[in-house]
Amino acid sequence: MGSLSVNGWWTRTTSKYASSSTNPLRLEQSSFICGNLIGLYGVQNVLPSKLCSGLKFSPRAFASRKSFKKLKKDGTQKRKSVTDSSSSNDYGQDDKKVDPSENLTEQKLISIPSRSSVLQACTVTSGLIAAFGIIIRQVSHLASVEGLPILDCSSKVSFDFEMWHLELITGLVLLISSCRYLLLKTWLDFAESSEAANQQVLTSLGPLDYMVVAFLPGFSEELLFRGALLPLFGFDWKSVLVVAAIFGVLHLGSGRKYSFAAWATFVGIAYGYATVMSSSIIVPMASHAVNNLVGGILWRYESKPSEQSMRMIGHYQNLESGM
Repeated sequence: MGSLSVNGWWTRTTSKYASSSTNPLRLEQSSFICGNLIGLYGVQNVLPSKLCSGLKFSPRAFASRKSFKKLKKDGTQKRKSVTDSSSSNDYGQDDKKVDPSENLTEQKLISIPSRSSVLQACTVTSGLIAAFGIIIRQVSHLASVEGLPILDCSSKVSFDFEMWHLELITGLVLLISSCRYLLLKTWLDFAESSEAANQQVLTSLGPLDYMVVAFLPGFSEELLFRGALLPLFGFDWKSVLVVAAIFGVLHLGSGRKYSFAAWATFVGIAYGYATVMSSSIIVPMASHAVNNLVGGILWRYESKPSEQSMRMIGHYQNLESGM
């Protein structure tokens, strides 16, 4: 509430309707004579609403009835906003304007999942994807043994590893990580999509958690797409393109736009080509996992979330853990 500095005197006249049964309150008309009105606001926050509605304030100097009505309206609106708000100011403190952009930022931060939710979702999703890939590989193997015209995924793409595969893995990591970095600096739509995905997944995680969200999806996704679907569709360039397109489309959503799907398609082509060259699922698995880790680390040290944002995230996590 504001301050009222008065230098003068008041006259008070009791209304003739003070004893009315419909209005049990005593209504009084006050007049301010020869005074200085320094400031008055927040009256509705102190006096009862019925009393304030019947109070007539008639300043004869430096104030008008019209300005007081406007002042009274502002007080009513301020009282309503304070009532609807989830948090209240301490008594004696001035109300502060809230920037709409800050509210949007707080809503975005509150919508960020907690660390336990991210790790749980990553583990469950990766487990389901890996199980689906294993089932396809086993079914294709049994169908091939029975003489059906289906390629044996297990024989086409194995878990074998040779030393020259390490060079292929290193080349894929350098190619994909450098291309991602250049696109983040030059393609705004892709940068926004990547930022939205990283904020939702990586914001609440610790440094060691990055290993989990980098390697689990890398292993499971490559087991399904390059270890099962790629040989099932023919194990050639057409199969590489088809599986890469499916891989890209499935990366839409959660703030990621078509630019991110196009990027995922390009990455799928690179991993598919490496799989055809090596006939080993270890190559795309390792490349995918390391690229995920590099991208997460770069985002962590470039984003530098503010201290206030981290406090809000920690507060939200504490609330969720206490439920």
